[in-house]
Amino acid sequence: MKRALALLFAVLPGALAGVMAEVPSGVTAGVPSGVTTGVPSGVTAGVPPALADALDLPRESAVPGGVKILRLPGGTDTAPAVTVDGNRAMVLRDAEGWLAVVGIPLSAPTGPRDLVVREGGERRELSFPVGAKIYARQALTVAPSKVDLSARDLARVSAERLRIEHTLERFSDTAPQSLRFPAPVPGVRSSSFGMRRIFNGEARNPHTGMDIAAAQGTPVLSPIAGTVIDIGEFFFNGNTVFVDHGRGLISMYCHLSAIGVRPGQRVAAGARLGAVGMTGRATGPHLHFGLALNRVWVDPALFLPEAVSAPPPL
Repeated sequence: MKRALALLFAVLPGALAGVMAEVPSGVTAGVPSGVTTGVPSGVTAGVPPALADALDLPRESAVPGGVKILRLPGGTDTAPAVTVDGNRAMVLRDAEGWLAVVGIPLSAPTGPRDLVVREGGERRELSFPVGAKIYARQALTVAPSKVDLSARDLARVSAERLRIEHTLERFSDTAPQSLRFPAPVPGVRSSSFGMRRIFNGEARNPHTGMDIAAAQGTPVLSPIAGTVIDIGEFFFNGNTVFVDHGRGLISMYCHLSAIGVRPGQRVAAGARLGAVGMTGRATGPHLHFGLALNRVWVDPALFLPEAVSAPPPL
C-alpha cells in the first residue's frame, strides 16, 4: 500500500503554455502535506450560488488558477464579446442576461484584473479583484542527469510547447454541455494543482492539472461532449488527447497507455478517449487531467464534484 501510494502521483509542473511536465524520470512524485488553500480577501462572488447551480457553472474562485463569473451590463439578444489579455472569454446567457466565465492564469498578480466587453459597437472596460492563494512548494535534490535535458530533447520540448499553445487557441461558438461534470476516471485525486517543485535549488513551472490515481488500462472518459482537436505522443506528457468543449473550454488527458479517438472526432459525454497509463515522464500509472479556459490552465477541481484529495505519501 505504501509503495502504491508513493507511485500513484507523478506531479508534473507545466511549462510556458502550462502543460509541459518536468518530473524527472526515476523520481517519485508525492503529494506534499501542508497544502494551503488561500481565501482571497475582498473578493465577492459575481453570481449567487443558486444561479450558479441552475446554470451548472463551476465553483467561483477569483484567485490565480481559478475562475471568475461576472454579470455583464446590457441586456440585448446578441451576446457581447469579452476578451481578457487579448483572448476571447466564455459568455453564457441565463434568465437575467449575459455572464462571462473567465479563467485566471496561475501567473496572475493579486489586485484588479481587466477585461474588455464589446457590444453593439461599444467598448467597455471592466475589472474584478484577484485574491491571493498560496500553493504548495516542494524542494528535492536529485542527480543532475534526472532534470537536465539534452539539446535534442530541449528542441523537441520547445516544438511541442508551440503545438500545444496553438491547440489552446481554438475557440468554437457552441456552448459547453455543462460546466459541472464528473471526473474522467474514478480514483483518488491529488491536490497538486499549482504546486511548484524546486529541483536542486531551481524552481520549475507550477503544476497545471489534476493527477488522478487509477490502475493501468482504466478507461478514460470524456466528462462532457466535445470535439477531439489533437492527439499525440509528447516528451513529458506521453500519449495525450485534447478535446474542445466549446467557447474556450479545452480538456487535456495525459500519460495514456492507449488513445482511442482521432482528431476531428465528435465525442459524447462518457465516450472512451483512451486508457490510463504512464507514458511520458511518469513514475506510475495515473491520469493527468487539465482544463484550459480562455487559453489559461485552471483548477479542474472547480468543475468536478467535491472530493477528498490524496493524502501525502506514507
